[in-house]
Amino acid sequence: MASATPSADFVAALHEYQPLLRRVARLYCQDADDRQDLFQEMVLQLWRAWPRYVPQPNAKLSTWLYRIALNVAISNLRQRTRRPAPTELDAEALAVAQAPETGFDADDRAQLYQAIGRLSEVDKAFILLYLEDRPYEEMADILGITQNNVRVKMHRVQEKLRALLVPAARC
Repeated sequence: MASATPSADFVAALHEYQPLLRRVARLYCQDADDRQDLFQEMVLQLWRAWPRYVPQPNAKLSTWLYRIALNVAISNLRQRTRRPAPTELDAEALAVAQAPETGFDADDRAQLYQAIGRLSEVDKAFILLYLEDRPYEEMADILGITQNNVRVKMHRVQEKLRALLVPAARC
């Protein structure tokens, strides 16, 4: 059974990979409170799994973290879709309300996240890994599929994303 306090290694890994976990949460949750809840759930599940983590010679810690984080995010999304949601803003109003970012590409980033938000939970995982510049070999390991399957699915997901972004660019 895991100890009540996390190990120094776990804390160091959490500090190093916190941005990764927050990016996963950002893709799967539009609401800041939901995003924080998801982040906390990912940390909890990682903490629970940490005693069973055994470093492999040719595997990265980030691969293991991605696998758990994405599984938690997808499970969380499925649970949220089963619950009746309170009255929500429409997608356009929500995108405007949640776009506190400023800068040169804030509008482009908001459009990208809005388009990614319309993808399936599995497609979001592909886009996240792609945006994180993960090689196909690592994507295959994280997602538990072959590299060829990653290439095919990535091409299809990119086409879906382009189709979602093209109408936004014409406005």
